[in-house]
This record gives sequence, structure tokens and C-alpha cells, in this order.
Amino acid sequence: MTEPNPLPTADGPTGLEILKGLLRERSLLTALDLMRKHVGRTFQITLPRFQPAVMVGPETNRQVLVTERDRLLWRNASDPVTKLLREGILVVDGEQHDQLRGLMDPYLQRRRVLPHIPAFWQLTDQVANTWQDGRSYDMLVEMRKLALLVLFDTLFDVDFTRVMEQLWQPILDLIEYISPGWWIIFPNMPRHRKYQQAQAEMDAYLYDLIRARRAALAAQTEAETAGDLLSALVARPELSDDQIRDQLLTMLIAGHDTSTALLAWSLYLLGSHPQAMQAAQNEVDAVLGTSDLPPDPEQVSSLVYLDQVVKEALRLYPPIHIGNRRVAEDMVLYGYQVPADTRLMYSIYLSHRDETYWQDPASFCPERFHREAESQRPPLTYVPFGGGPRNCIGAAFAQIEARVILGRLLQRFNLELLNGDQIRPYMGATLEPRPGVNLCVRWRLVDA
Repeated sequence: MTEPNPLPTADGPTGLEILKGLLRERSLLTALDLMRKHVGRTFQITLPRFQPAVMVGPETNRQVLVTERDRLLWRNASDPVTKLLREGILVVDGEQHDQLRGLMDPYLQRRRVLPHIPAFWQLTDQVANTWQDGRSYDMLVEMRKLALLVLFDTLFDVDFTRVMEQLWQPILDLIEYISPGWWIIFPNMPRHRKYQQAQAEMDAYLYDLIRARRAALAAQTEAETAGDLLSALVARPELSDDQIRDQLLTMLIAGHDTSTALLAWSLYLLGSHPQAMQAAQNEVDAVLGTSDLPPDPEQVSSLVYLDQVVKEALRLYPPIHIGNRRVAEDMVLYGYQVPADTRLMYSIYLSHRDETYWQDPASFCPERFHREAESQRPPLTYVPFGGGPRNCIGAAFAQIEARVILGRLLQRFNLELLNGDQIRPYMGATLEPRPGVNLCVRWRLVDA
């Protein structure tokens, strides 16, 4: 039997080349891409105190997400995301995760998402009705407003409008807290006071929601039990207020921030490619017409090209661009020895740009996602929502939400991108377009 090899690392000249690229582009994505090109699809980063194994491609995705998943752990006590979400579904393992998944998953399945289409539509109007004809707006900001309103309305049955301004900065601060930073090298560094204050404000709001919902459910008969996720969590006697808080904050942070990035990137890509914008708008006009009424599920499913645009946005700029695990025991992955307690990262971003499986991978081409083309790619080549039993719980929700929101915006507005040459991917909690996506919005004139 062939002995497994140690994880490859960059030699001196390669390391210097990567450092030059990092300084030139000021992007860790560039450094990871150069490592993949010069070292291979599997490599180890060798920074002081930070030496993760990084893996790219469908073969290692399968090992990490499916065949070897039980030997890998999500929870890493030193990470800010674990400190913030505590016992949230995203950061627990084993039976605890499976029980939470069994409880929460039904509320995010397609059949439970489709009835939310009118809410997606109406909340899009609520945000867009504040836009003035001919003015420019940052879609990274506008789509965050919308994603927050949608999440609270559909999953928690709460109108977030009245507290949006009050909690806007605490939410941004918490997203910053869990974004890559010095904590990667110095995991025990104390939290800045602003993060402590942000968590205190969010906790106060969420615990108030939980107490109010407990009181409301206590006053109802069994036949009146509500159908939203918050009510389902509160109705479970085995869950404490602390445990419910952890799930709500997980859904809030992970759910809205990923949708924000997906919508902003989709609008950036459409704005950067006028022919694609026109094709998407033509499809919207043909399917939705000029009606102000929300579409039905069949109409949403008929927005085929718009769905391809969303999928291509998820390929080029996956909001969760890298997956993190911790190796529970010594193991062999893709022929390489990986010691126990190693941080393991599988790069979704690099997998989606691997020229072995994607022709001209840096180009925007929604047509890649014709059904015939999709069927020819190896499984787990495209993993914007992860894969295996722990794939993203909100995958169906996010894709239906995106189609409805983008469809309504294209129906109502002509959109012109103003700062396309300035936009770069930024590795925050999600992969965001920075400094923002500035679009000039103009009301569409529809012939009578």
C-alpha cells in the first residue's frame, strides 16, 4: 500500500510570488488562487499560528461533505462564529445538529417557501417604493434591508421595519466580528467593546421576541398554532430561551447576509452585461407582464433564464466561499496525511473556477446552467450550498427568494451600473461586492 504524502506547501520562490500577488491585489482570494495554480488542488497554508489544509475540486468535496464527513467537526471553540452563535444549528455536531435540523428543516423546504412568494414580492415593493426615479442606490445596502425584512417576516412572523434603523449597526458589527481577521492568528484576543455592545442589543431584542411569542402561544388554542419557525421553536418544551436565541441569531446572521450578497452580485453581473440584463428583462416581461399582483409558483418557475443568472452568480461569487471543518482524528484525504485537529478548508470559490471542469471559468455565462450542461458536470463540482446531509438548510428559500425579488425589480426598473470597474470581491462573513453596487434606477415606461 502506498504511504500517504504530507500536505504540499509553497517553496521559497512560489511563496514569494504568492506574496507579491497578495500585496498587488490585496486579496486573500488571489493568494489562494495562486496556491492552487502553483502548488495544486490540495495544499497547506503555513502562516504563524494558522496552518490549515485547503482542498479544491469535486473529489475532495465528496470526501469532506459525504464519505468522510463523520470524521470532521464543524465546531471550533476558538472561532468568533462559535462564540457568537453558541449552540446554533450551524456550529453544533452530531445528534444535537440532527435534532435541530429535523425541527427546522421543514420550514425551509420548497413546499413551505412557495407560499411566501407574495411576501417576497410585497417587501420588494416596500423597499423599492422609497427609490426616486433617476437616483442611484447602493444595492449592497438596499438588498440587506430587503433580506432582513424578508427573513423576519417569513420565518419569524415579525415586522422588522420599526426596529431596522435601531438594529442596523449592531447587525453590521456582528457580521464584522465573525469575518476573517486577526483572530485567525490570535484566537484568544479579547473582543472589542463595540462587538460586546452589538451582541447585547441583539440579544435583548431576540429574547423579547421569544418571551412575547411564548405569551402569545400560551393564549392560543392548539388549533391556532402558528406556522412560522419562531413559533415552532418556542412550542418545543425541550428548548430553552437560550437555545432558541441561538437558532434565531444563526438564521438572522447566516440567512440574511448570504441573501444580501447573492442579490447584490446578481445585480452587479446583470449591470455589467447589458445583453444578459435585456434577456432577463425580456423574460420577466413575457412571464410576469405588467401586473402588480404577485406571481404564482408556476410563473416563478418559468423564469428559467433568471434562474440561470442566479446560479451563475452563485458560481462566480458564492456568498459562503469557503467551508471550514476541524479534523477529529488522523486521516487521509485525497492521498495526503492530515493530522488530527487540523483546520480543514474546502474552497467553494476555487472549485467554481477550476478550468478542469468549467470552460472560461472567470466569464459570466448563465447558459452554463442549461439542464443538459448541468448533467454533464461531475457531482459536487458546483457547491454554493455545500453538499451531503449538512447542505445549507436555506438553499431552496434563497433561490426562490432571489428569483422573485430580481423579477420584480426588473419588471419595475431599468437599472444602470455606475461603478462596475471599482467593484471587487471582499472576504467578509460572506463574499461581498465592495465598495458596493451603485445602480441608477429609472422607472420603466410601459405602453398602454
